[in-house]
Amino acid sequence: MLSFGCLCLLLGLGYWLRRKIVLLQKLYLPASVIAGLLGLLLFQTLEVPAEVSKGWNKLPGQLINIVFACLFLGTALPPVSRVWKSSSRQLAYGQIVAWGQYAVGCFVVLLLLKPIFGLPDIFSGIMPVGFEGGHGTAGGMGPVFDELGYSEMKDYALAAATGGIMGAIIVGMGLVNWAVRKGHVKRKAKPGVSDEDFSGIIPHEHRPMAGKVTVSSDVIGSLSLHLVFVGAAIVLGWLMKQGLLLLAARLPGSGSDIFQSFPLFPLCMLGGVIVQLLADKFDPHEHMDEGLMLRIQNCALDFLVVAAIATIRIDVVAQQWVPIVVLILAGILWNVLMLTVFARLAFKDAWFERGIAEMGQSMGVTATGLLLLRVVDPDYETEAAEAFAAKQLLHEPFMGGGLWTGAAIPLLALWGGWPIFGIAMAAITIWTIVLIVLNRRVR
Repeated sequence: MLSFGCLCLLLGLGYWLRRKIVLLQKLYLPASVIAGLLGLLLFQTLEVPAEVSKGWNKLPGQLINIVFACLFLGTALPPVSRVWKSSSRQLAYGQIVAWGQYAVGCFVVLLLLKPIFGLPDIFSGIMPVGFEGGHGTAGGMGPVFDELGYSEMKDYALAAATGGIMGAIIVGMGLVNWAVRKGHVKRKAKPGVSDEDFSGIIPHEHRPMAGKVTVSSDVIGSLSLHLVFVGAAIVLGWLMKQGLLLLAARLPGSGSDIFQSFPLFPLCMLGGVIVQLLADKFDPHEHMDEGLMLRIQNCALDFLVVAAIATIRIDVVAQQWVPIVVLILAGILWNVLMLTVFARLAFKDAWFERGIAEMGQSMGVTATGLLLLRVVDPDYETEAAEAFAAKQLLHEPFMGGGLWTGAAIPLLALWGGWPIFGIAMAAITIWTIVLIVLNRRVR
């Protein structure tokens, strides 16, 4: 319990620093990231008793299952056709950005970093896992890296995630001001940030409900019931994983290794989809509330990020800091080129608003994308916000911690970088063709 209490105190201290230090406010760093970096600093400079952080290194691999199990719980799943209609072009663009990170990672590692530094092909995945997946996915992939014999890659991916989210804010805000000066945004006023965005405190009159209590506490606590649904999703994910392992035992050669090292959390996400579909059909009383599910998810993610960053092995990262920085810079350059060049070709309407949201999400988290979008479109007057939000329903199950993220790392270890580069380039080509067709229909 001491380690849990210290983890809570560290997160609280991260929030306090976020409130007090103006630089941290202007960087829009979440309190969990600040707390993790603070914990990392303390562990590197002080003799901290082992009991203080006991079990922290195992938390990311466990909590990521809760985060992904909650992803689709609590809200009725809309028909795929409706989601596709409102977000198809945004989805195609987002897929191109995401697959491009894998292509760039493989290209830079195979042609530059591997010959110079002797790095393994799996190093190609640390930037897309850290960028598109964020700290949560990077920390949650730890057991997969351990299984494959590359435990140091988790530290590299977390370092990439930190560089990604800071790059999204710093470079993103620079691009926002550039776009305003050039007249590329529909809202002509100078972009600004409210005090609420800086401080993180929501005024009393604007505070939303955290969630609705759906059952009487005399019977069962509403939060407890929601955890039951989350647990059911995780159990279904575990059963699917056992099915994959049984299948793996029947496969010859290296094909079985793919399933052996496949992570649990994407399957927990599928388990959540199954639980929600069953609830949509058989639960007329609507026991699940979206707000409470979001609170559970956010809580798990906050503690995951703190524990993951605080336990980064600095000595391991320091051994390969040059290639990590090169890969981060290559990822940032890819996202900038996509926004400044490809986005204006991809969208006939609000191209910058659509592109900046995607850049923020693909280098940080969804909230980062929405923050950058709100700076240039505070009242959501363009189609960008609706398209971006709807697109996540089809994008998240595959990229950013989804099925492909879970498969890409094992495949890099088993097949090498060039096959993954080929798959990524094929996916980029397909989605580009889809985007061209969709744009012709818009006309």
